[in-house]
Parts: sequence; structure tokens; C-alpha cells
Amino acid sequence: MGNADLRSLAAIEDVSFDTLGGSVVAVDAHNWLYRYLTTTVKFTDAGAYTTAEGEEVANLIGVVQGLPKFFEHDIVPVFVFDGGVTELKGDEVAERRAARERAEEQRAEAEERGDAVAAARLEARTQRLTGVIHETTRGLLEHLDVPVVEAPAEGEAQASYMAARGDVDYVGSEDYDTLLFGAPETLRQLTSSGDPEVMGLAPTLERQGLTREQLVDVAILCGTDFNEGISGVGPKTAVAEINTHGDLWSVLDDRGAYIEAADRVRELFLDPPVTDEYDFEADISPDIDAARAYVTEEWDVDDDQIARGFERIESATVQTGLDEWA
Repeated sequence: MGNADLRSLAAIEDVSFDTLGGSVVAVDAHNWLYRYLTTTVKFTDAGAYTTAEGEEVANLIGVVQGLPKFFEHDIVPVFVFDGGVTELKGDEVAERRAARERAEEQRAEAEERGDAVAAARLEARTQRLTGVIHETTRGLLEHLDVPVVEAPAEGEAQASYMAARGDVDYVGSEDYDTLLFGAPETLRQLTSSGDPEVMGLAPTLERQGLTREQLVDVAILCGTDFNEGISGVGPKTAVAEINTHGDLWSVLDDRGAYIEAADRVRELFLDPPVTDEYDFEADISPDIDAARAYVTEEWDVDDDQIARGFERIESATVQTGLDEWA
């Protein structure tokens, strides 16, 4: 289901960071990191984050610039990383790869004609989370004592599971699929400059007169990352159809329609691969000196790009007492 589709159904309201102090947030690491990565690439000279060996680690600048927001508001982030790619998501991965390749071709053309603005924008679109980016992000988070959880499959599914169990207070993600995965509350806009939004599952279901299972059915009818929807069926129509017929199968029967692998997609949202084998501490004691050395000495990032971020992290952990949490 397109993000715009789910947003039109979701119960979302603004929330002040000031009210979130003391919270633990399971952050969809892929989602969060990709946004900071593309922003860094778009607005930072490549020489600032390219090692002597040619490895690009713009992610390290993004992490250092993005983490202070959590610490300054007394919020503990727990970064949840994706595991293996879900089989049903293979087509989406292939489409994203093809889109990156097209953007890379367009970027080269923009550079040839001297269009620096277009080239920068297209450069951001070609970014992908490489093995080096995963490795260095985990390394930096370890030095900063930020908890990490490894998901068996979708990170947002694992984060939603942790929130549903009450092990964290919120999921942090821009993806509306956290509703389908059962996250009670999701914080959005964590990478933006202002206050975030909170998206609630219970008020969404109440507003639409649906159960969670029916909300998943609505999403499948419209189309998700894992399936094509029914042509011409948008969110309002899908809700009306489910309210009338009760479930996905009855709607499909009534329309004489078919959605490939619909039963597997439904199961993936309602019973996704997750793990109970995680453990983390909410008392964070970042080693600022080690983290700075890791970024600037081991990975050759320009100190000017991360100095302010580290200053904010150090100041925040002292002021909020994050390093003394129990």
C-alpha cells in the first residue's frame, strides 16, 4: 500500500519532544539511516566522507548529526536492523535496483552538461546501504553505546513486535506499514527539524471501524510492498468494501478478482518473522573520544563535518543524565 494511501486512513497527531522524555524508541534502522544518508550526500562534498581507498561512508556523518535529537530529549534509541530480504519483496528490491541504475545514468549525464544541482539530487537517489555502511554504522553505534537489535527479516516488523510486547514505548519509522505489523504507536518525522508525529493503531482502527486483520486486508486490496493491488481500488473504496463484506476473501469473491500470494502477504503482516532473542540496556554511556577516533581516524571523515554533532551528543548525555539511567 502506498504511504499516501495509509496516511489518509491513519490517526496521526503532532507530539512535542518535551513529552517524550524517558521513552525508549525502537528505530527502523534502515529507514532512519537511508534518510540521513541521502541528505548527507545531497548537501556534503563527497571528499568529506570518502576514504583514501575510495569507500564512501556518508552514513557516519548522518549518524553523528541525527543521534543528538534523541539524546537532547532524553530518549533512548534502539536501532533495529533488517535481516534477510523477504522472498515476497524480491520484486520491489529489483525495481529499486533498476531505479538506482537509471538515476546513475541520469547523474552522469547531468555531470557531463555541468548541471551540478541536478547531479547532486540524482546522486542522493542512487544511494544504497552497502556492506560497508552497515558495518560502520554498527561500529559507531557500539562506540556510542546505542543498543542494536538484529531482526530475522523486516526491521519494522521486529520493532513493531517489541513495541507490542511493551519492551519499547514507540517504533520510530517513516513507514506506515508499522500499523499493519501491529505497532501500538509509531513516531514519525524523527529525521525532520521540528517535533515528530505520533501514529496510533487503536485510534486508526476505531476511526475506520476495522480490526487489525481488516486493516491488513484493506492494504492488500490497495497494494503493498509485497503485492499489486486491485486496479482502481483506493483506500476509501477498500475500507468500504471490507466494511461491507467483512474480509479480503469475500471482497475478492464479490469482484471476481485475484491477488497473487494474498494469503502469504496477509500472514507476513499478521505473523511476520520476529525474534524474542534480544536484550538491551537503557543506560547509555557513550565513549565520545573512541567514537570520534573511529569516524575521523579509522574512516577518514572530515572532522569539521562531525565536530558539532559530537559536541551535542556529549552535552546532551551530561545534561539529561542518559549515562546514568537505570
